[in-house]
Amino acid sequence: MQAMFSKPLRGWHFILFNITLGLGHILVMFNAGSYVALLPHVAGDLEGVLPSFLTWAQTDFMIALALGIPIGRTLSDRYGNTRVFVVAFLLYALASYIGAISQTHWEFLNARIVQGFAGGLTIFLSQDMLLKEYPDRLKSMGLAIWGLFTISPFTIGLPVGGWIADDLGWRYLFYMDVVLSLVVVGFMSSLLYGRGFTRQRIRFDFVGFFLLAVILGGIQTLLNMGNDFDWLDSPFLRGVLIVVIVALPCFILWEFGERQPILDLRLFADRNFTIGVICLVVGFFSIQGLLTLLIVQLQLLMGYSSLLAGMALLPMVLLGAPMIAVMHELSKRFDVRMLASLNFLGFAVTLYWIGQYDDPHSFDQIFWPMLLEGLFLGSFFTPLTVLMLHRLSGVQMIRAAETANLLRISAGAFGITCQEVVHFRRLPFHQLHLANHFGGRQFAS
Repeated sequence: MQAMFSKPLRGWHFILFNITLGLGHILVMFNAGSYVALLPHVAGDLEGVLPSFLTWAQTDFMIALALGIPIGRTLSDRYGNTRVFVVAFLLYALASYIGAISQTHWEFLNARIVQGFAGGLTIFLSQDMLLKEYPDRLKSMGLAIWGLFTISPFTIGLPVGGWIADDLGWRYLFYMDVVLSLVVVGFMSSLLYGRGFTRQRIRFDFVGFFLLAVILGGIQTLLNMGNDFDWLDSPFLRGVLIVVIVALPCFILWEFGERQPILDLRLFADRNFTIGVICLVVGFFSIQGLLTLLIVQLQLLMGYSSLLAGMALLPMVLLGAPMIAVMHELSKRFDVRMLASLNFLGFAVTLYWIGQYDDPHSFDQIFWPMLLEGLFLGSFFTPLTVLMLHRLSGVQMIRAAETANLLRISAGAFGITCQEVVHFRRLPFHQLHLANHFGGRQFAS
């Protein structure tokens, strides 16, 4: 072990550090949200494939993002946060450039996977680097700032992505990624030049990581391709399902026998952590899936431009951003279980309200439910995080936060495709119902 240290940043260096780190994290999360508004444009430009095919580039990006999180921690232990952070953003810039010049769906998909993996490397590092620069009395403020970065894909990402798609062309989003990634690399390298770290050589769980990648990638492949390739009538998808079924018990048995597991399953022995993770996964599964379905259908079904569809979700930022700071204080004074329960109840009411929106309604009428949705989105993460980390400390807390992030992002990817599956399967039912209502045939032909 080799220890090297240096003083925390102060003054304008500290301010510039926060801006640069925030820009980097927003850049990664921004690509998880803004791409949704680009999807119809990308589908038409890349060989005119079905929009469902280009959804793969979003869901696989998120799975790669999740898989990059545990590797980022391991690499930072060996090489230091700053070095890994800089290299990850260089890789992110390279993948973004390849995505920008892609001419086929498969080239673009592979670029998005690499882009997601590079972004995943930075998620743990960004939060760790942020908190290390804050004194203990201000760490809560640092976490509040981090929370603002986290909701960016649901708020500013979509309208900005829509504006780029309509006025500049979707490829300019990825060119912008290249430029901003290099800006982050330059500033962070200058600010943290010679920054010390404690070098540790911790054994990496390669087998566990491989099995986890097979499971998550396999499930996502099944969900991505199921509708278009007729599920288990496809020999390829049957093979994928068999591989996932075999890999899952192997992964569980391996992780329980590993001293440094890639995913610490022993944490689920803690009831608070288990309940918190389940709520986080179910909530993010629903939110990510439904908002993605809404933004795409506003364009494909109702004829909204990409910018207008993105603007429909912009009201969420009005209450979402301030609610993060408010909820942080409320979590200190009230039972977080009650706060989380009220939050889910609020989501249920708001989503039902959004479900009443139909074709004749104006753009203005979706403003109010989306404004309320922002209120509950801003209060979603804090109480569940406090609940999950209750009674945990030290290494356990770090592993718990890492596990929760990995499962949350994976659930978001699954949610996007599952909502599309439900939409695809229920569409004939509603078509038949409308036909019956207007005096058409009672039975589908």
